[in-house]
Amino acid sequence: MDYGGGVLELGMVGLGRMGGNMTQRLLNDGHTVVAFDPDVEARRAAVNAGATGANSIEELVSVLTPPRAVWIMVPAGEITDTTVNALSDALSEGDIIIDGGNSNYRDTIRRAITLLEDGITMLDAGTSGGVWGLTEGYSLMVGGDADAYSRLEPVFRTLAPGESIGYGHVGPSGAGHFVKMVHNGIEYGMMQAFAEGFELMNAKQDLGLDMAQIAHIWRYGSVIRSWLLDLTAAALDEDGELEGIQAYVEDSGEGRWTLEESIDLAVPTPVIAASLQARFRSRQESPFGAKLLAAMRNQFGGHSVRKT
Repeated sequence: MDYGGGVLELGMVGLGRMGGNMTQRLLNDGHTVVAFDPDVEARRAAVNAGATGANSIEELVSVLTPPRAVWIMVPAGEITDTTVNALSDALSEGDIIIDGGNSNYRDTIRRAITLLEDGITMLDAGTSGGVWGLTEGYSLMVGGDADAYSRLEPVFRTLAPGESIGYGHVGPSGAGHFVKMVHNGIEYGMMQAFAEGFELMNAKQDLGLDMAQIAHIWRYGSVIRSWLLDLTAAALDEDGELEGIQAYVEDSGEGRWTLEESIDLAVPTPVIAASLQARFRSRQESPFGAKLLAAMRNQFGGHSVRKT
């Protein structure tokens, strides 16, 4: 790859919803992308968009011009370790790996130290933007070696929402994923606050409130206007009663990690904690704890219980 100009060559491993869209955004701005994903259809889509396809990580590395840079967008955990290990076997001294997934920052630090023994640099790019990133850009929180960051800044600039906004070097290895972890913890709390507020309004049936209308009113001029509120309004436009959606909310791990860090550092994060617990509760159809509460009220006060 040419580190001197504004257009670079980059490998992309992982062509899912975000990796595929990031590849497209890079291609749209003139960068060269060599793309690999185990899924043949995902590879074909990237090639149709203008990328050079590779059938393996080894082939991807062989196509790139040294010094190479490879961005990985794969799930956190064992898959990231497997991908990084495969790349480290194929890459050479002076090459760079960018982990744009939601890895635990402690794992990132471990990987960066191991890679450095072979002269390979790792950057951790906390990436936010979801499925809208292709058109709106991605918020990028990058940790790792400052020189490596500078060499790849044209890539970050292309992926970001604007030429000088929405991205930056936030610290040493692990810092990018740590900041992204906290970002997602905050996201949990914001989502829960919106959910609770709209549930309260929806329960006030005698006022006949239109949830979608209210969301759109709040989008302009309100102190809680935000992109998250924009998306809330869009969801309510599609299904105002949310009849087609189950009240089951997953978590992808970052909220848990945020709470673990808050405990280690003795920093209170009650809103994030409560929002994570609410997600756990959403997955229980008939929670034992709630049944026990009903049973206790019956025991000490003779209060009625609803039988199954």
